[in-house]
Amino acid sequence: MKIKLAVFDMAGTTVQDQNYVGKAFLHALQSFGYASVQPREVQAVMGYEKPQAIRTLLQQHEPDTSKIKDSLVHEIHQVFVSNMIDFYRQTPNIQPTPHAEETLQKLQERGVKIGLNTGFSRDIAEVIIERLRWKEKGLFHYLVASDEVSQGRPYPHMIFKMMSMAGVTEPTEVVKIGDTKVDIEEGKNVGCRYIIAVTTGAYTREALAAYQPTHIVDDLSELIDILQEDLPVLTKPSSL
Repeated sequence: MKIKLAVFDMAGTTVQDQNYVGKAFLHALQSFGYASVQPREVQAVMGYEKPQAIRTLLQQHEPDTSKIKDSLVHEIHQVFVSNMIDFYRQTPNIQPTPHAEETLQKLQERGVKIGLNTGFSRDIAEVIIERLRWKEKGLFHYLVASDEVSQGRPYPHMIFKMMSMAGVTEPTEVVKIGDTKVDIEEGKNVGCRYIIAVTTGAYTREALAAYQPTHIVDDLSELIDILQEDLPVLTKPSSL
């Protein structure tokens, strides 16, 4: 079977993130009095659906567990969302990771459908797409955010939804690309043929290796060589 669908994470994978997400996440928690949360703890939950990441950190830093309610998680998440939307709307620094756009284009030229998924909510993801003009450039086919499914990463629901949208029935026809532990776990839970981790985001090569992706790359341009034998062979129309 050939690869029919490539699912890419956003921040840290296809979109440069110099810890902007982590800083906004930390600021949201600190604004509710959780000053003891450390950057390394935030980094450990990057890639997860953000409300779940907030709940995980609250369980580590709130001694009164009765306070860890859906309402508190929602309020913190709303501050995070507001911070991220403001940041992505205003920052002059938003840009793709090296060779991301060229790689998305090359895969499409080989007949592969391109999906984007993210631990962000849809409203943040839409702002990023708008700023990068990826719809106008035609660089992806599907976008699924964590708030559009019952459970985000590492659960397989975002990719399963995208497979349904693309008409792909076999997980072995899918490749998952991401920069975090939960990206790798998501790919495994789906049963993707390839699970490719990138070092452009939250984790080092050594940290990624511990979770056993099929490949680890430093640049998205390396994907074409890795997938070469499993990409559709496009037949050129015969000349008249």
